[in-house]
Order: sequence, then C-alpha cells, then structure tokens
Amino acid sequence: MHIDSLVARVSPPLDCSLATALLTEFVDLERRFVLGDWEPATLNGGQFAEVASRIIYHIDSGTLNARKGLASCLTYVEDAGDSNKHSFPNRPSARHLCKALLLIYKFRSQRGAIHIDPNHTANELDSTLILSLSRWVVSEILRTFWNGNRSEVAQTIRAIVRYPIPSVFEIDGRSVVLRTDCTAEEEILLLLHNAGEAGLSRAEIGRTAMKSTSAVTKTLSSLRSPAKRQVVKRDDGQFSLTPNGTKRVHEEISERLLPT
Repeated sequence: MHIDSLVARVSPPLDCSLATALLTEFVDLERRFVLGDWEPATLNGGQFAEVASRIIYHIDSGTLNARKGLASCLTYVEDAGDSNKHSFPNRPSARHLCKALLLIYKFRSQRGAIHIDPNHTANELDSTLILSLSRWVVSEILRTFWNGNRSEVAQTIRAIVRYPIPSVFEIDGRSVVLRTDCTAEEEILLLLHNAGEAGLSRAEIGRTAMKSTSAVTKTLSSLRSPAKRQVVKRDDGQFSLTPNGTKRVHEEISERLLPT
C-alpha cells in the first residue's frame, strides 16, 4: 500500500497534508536507519515529532494549524490544569503520545556524546530509540483513526516501510541485485526484502537471482530450514521473508543494501 492509499484510510478525520507529511517522515526515518545513516535519523526525528504533535492537537482541539510549535501543541493536549476541551478519542492515549513525542523531540539535543564501546556508538543507540518511539506513535495514530479492519494496520505499517533497496535495480518487470559480492543467500534475501509483502514465486526468484538453478533451490531450502526459518513458502506459492529474515537483512547484511 502506497502512502497516498494509506492516508485515504485515516483522512478524514486526520488532515490529509499532515498525515502525508507524517508518513513521509516516518518512511524516511526507517530508510535511513536500515542503511546505517544514524545521525540524520536522530535529527529528523524532530521533524516527525512536530508533524505528529500538530495532528494530535488538531484532533484534540478541533483547530488546524500547520505551523503551531510542538511545545504549544503538547501543552494544550496534556492540559495540566484540566481547563481545555478535548476531542481526542482516547484521553490516556493522547497523553502517552505527548510524552513519546516530547522524548523524540528533546532527546537528541539533550543527549551527551556517550559511547558504550568502540563498536556500538551513542548515535546508533539514539537512532534505535527514536525509531522505536516513532513506530509506536505511527501505530497508535493508525489504530485510533483507521477506517476499516484494524487487523490490517500492522501489515500496512510493514508495507509502507518496504522501500526500493538501492542495490536492487528494477528493469523489464524484474529485479536485479547490482552487487557482485553477494552469496546466494544474501542475494535471495535482498530480492525478497525488496519484494515486500507480495513476495516472489519460485520462477521469479530463478529468473532474477544471478545464481544457478541448483544454487537457488539449495539456498531456498536452507533459508526455510528449521535452523534458520528466514524464508517461508506461503499457501499461494509465493516466498516471503519472515521476521527472522528481515532481522538478518537489517543486522547482518545491511551493507549489501547499498550498491558498490
């Protein structure tokens, strides 16, 4: 599902332009994080928080203000003096959202340059926190305002963060991994990650993977094995990544996401 289609499921009541901006910022945060671009991910979290605060303020107050500052938005919604009129469907949820957004917004500027060890920098830890909070904020907003079956929300979030991988080139209806240093497992994992929720058929994998037929068959069997469980064959015959497979792409072969 593209961002425009997703926005249509929550707008109204959300303002279309604000909802579009929120999801665009969120997808960019996800993209930068997976590619290991830690610094911009933490800095751009502030832009995400500003947009989200305006959405919550608009729903809660009934006033649309695309320029209102985060602090003013959150102060109105949190309403320490309990003097404002509130229209957000779930008052506790609105307050939790405010706390999450304030942490996203303030965390980077108030965070010291602390390093746990040479291989795990504060920037990576900061980005992980910012992304986790942003995912929760988006999920909470979608769950609250989704027009339709709410069981689709989790699947939809997974779909919108499936962006084209830079190392995968699309041509003539097929995908080609541009890197020449990938093992058969790495190439198939990249192709399936790029395919997203739709997955790929065995024929499509054989046509797109630059590996021998026997290597593809052996690799798929290994990735589906009880020891790995990184790929699953669905009832419709399509192959898709499992959460184990996605985790491996993000944590072990993230450098393969970029072209050489």
